[in-house]
Amino acid sequence: MEPGSPGVVCYGSTENRAHGWTRCRSRQRYCLVIGPSAGSGGSGRYAESPLRMPGFFVAVALLWLGGSALRLTILAIPPVIPMMKADLNLSATEVGVLAGIPVILFSAAALPGSLLIARWGPVRTLVAGLLMTGMASGLRGACSSALTLDAAIVLVGLGVAIMQPAMPPLVRLWLPHHVGFGTAVYTNGLLVGEILPVALTLPLVVPLTGGGWRWSLVVWGGLVIAIAVAVAAFAPRATQRELAIFKPRGWPNWRNRLIWRLGLVFGSVNSIYFATNSFLPVYLASAGRNGAISGALTALNLGQLPASLMLLATADRLAGRAWPYVLAGAVAILGVGGVVFAPGNGTIAAAALLGFACGATLILTLALPPLLCRPEEVGSTTAAMFTMSYGSAVVTPIVSGAVWDVTGVPAAAFVPIGVCAAVLLVFAPVTRFHRIESESR
Repeated sequence: MEPGSPGVVCYGSTENRAHGWTRCRSRQRYCLVIGPSAGSGGSGRYAESPLRMPGFFVAVALLWLGGSALRLTILAIPPVIPMMKADLNLSATEVGVLAGIPVILFSAAALPGSLLIARWGPVRTLVAGLLMTGMASGLRGACSSALTLDAAIVLVGLGVAIMQPAMPPLVRLWLPHHVGFGTAVYTNGLLVGEILPVALTLPLVVPLTGGGWRWSLVVWGGLVIAIAVAVAAFAPRATQRELAIFKPRGWPNWRNRLIWRLGLVFGSVNSIYFATNSFLPVYLASAGRNGAISGALTALNLGQLPASLMLLATADRLAGRAWPYVLAGAVAILGVGGVVFAPGNGTIAAAALLGFACGATLILTLALPPLLCRPEEVGSTTAAMFTMSYGSAVVTPIVSGAVWDVTGVPAAAFVPIGVCAAVLLVFAPVTRFHRIESESR
């Protein structure tokens, strides 16, 4: 089969014959050669994409379902927090701990997730994470104290944390020619997974389960378990063959400059999103604009959805280019300024603009590990990126709060958020997204 022809897995990289990489003629990219290199006179054969059209649609469906499961059980908590607080007599601090546990675990448990991918492969790791998340979500409904509830939420967070690094390797394995599209698919599922529990828990799930919060958590957990069964039953069979070829790496290569670049970019967008969600309500309340809180938060989160829908059609062309990050950084700076200074409904429009910038950057950044890394390094690089980015998402709101406290000016809390937006604007033009090979020097 001719390199670069349909059915050949092409990866952008510089030529490395020692590792079996050779140039595809048609697209000036590179293909993985199994066996002696074609360039060395051998009869190398090329790794072929195993997915025909039915398998392609199955892969797309499983990626979307897996993406939705990353958030379904996490976002099932906020709608029922008032019920949980009253039932378990939770303090405000304990409520804050419930919200903070998953984000901390997204950072702390990402690297163990990478080790599981290296040992089990991304499909089994995803299934294990789904099962842990689904069962732990059900256990939350049986908790009788804040301590047991925290323990159950730790298990939920662990399950999600080991699932997240498995998604980019699955995109690379199942849709090697459409990495941007595959990333947009599962990220769209993630965003819908954030919206559905918030929108449906109180008006639909709670009444159907008897009016309490406990069985609603069981329902969302059961849905995640059903997704685990679907992934285990219908995952494309060729994945195991390709895993045997690619041999995923367990521990990140911390000398690789790409890891730090991706961590900085992804950390910036995560910090913008989480810090804005934390400070937008209290800032508006401090300005006497309580009526705008609900609309602004809704706009911030729903604003990500149009970005994901747009990138379903364009991500393959935009992923790996620098200018979309520059544009997103500029839009994010406008959004932060509008949230602080815009009058009336301008705050809601600015929040939607900020959400759009965050959603677009999220998708384009998640597409980079499978696009830029060697196959065996996709999972470990993604895990390292999550570790750094979610760590910064915990630190930035703390810094924002400290700036508010020191200056006594509520708007000052958005200065660190604006700095994160400026990082996207300034850093992207000097980042060589086209540089694909592992850089260890």
